[in-house]
Amino acid sequence: MAWEEWEQLKTDAEARRSTQMQINHVAPVGGDGAGTPMFGELKVKNADLEKIGKEAHSLFEHLGREGKVANSSSDSAARNLKQQGFDLAAGLQHVSNRWEKQLGSLLDACAQISNHLHRTQSIHGGDEDYIRRTMSSIDTLDQGFDERVGKAGKPNPAYYGKPSEKKGD
Repeated sequence: MAWEEWEQLKTDAEARRSTQMQINHVAPVGGDGAGTPMFGELKVKNADLEKIGKEAHSLFEHLGREGKVANSSSDSAARNLKQQGFDLAAGLQHVSNRWEKQLGSLLDACAQISNHLHRTQSIHGGDEDYIRRTMSSIDTLDQGFDERVGKAGKPNPAYYGKPSEKKGD
């Protein structure tokens, strides 16, 4: 291949490339629609978690009830076909066994979702209580060091109730 031919191929490839559109990224779109990125906090309310957990539990119960009925019908049909000498019985029994295995996996997944969300509610509730207690004790401590809390020359209300009563003495 001659050098001129190579240069011509590169030029042709560059010309084809310039007519194509290539997107490497999309600018984040904010709430104002002008592309201003918005960042926020992930907020999950206990009511939302509870609703999802109840739905998972309801699905678990419904699948357990209805799925087992369908499987027992298939097992019964497979036994009946086998007694009558049909080769189809083995295939139907195989399908029934797979159904039972898949149903068990799905039931386990629903139970895990329900249990996980229940635990998550409990953990987040405990975290919120801990944060609330910690923050309130910090506020009390801050008041003790902040002379602006009480009037000048008067006892700090963080440590004393009424000015005439002293707590802890």
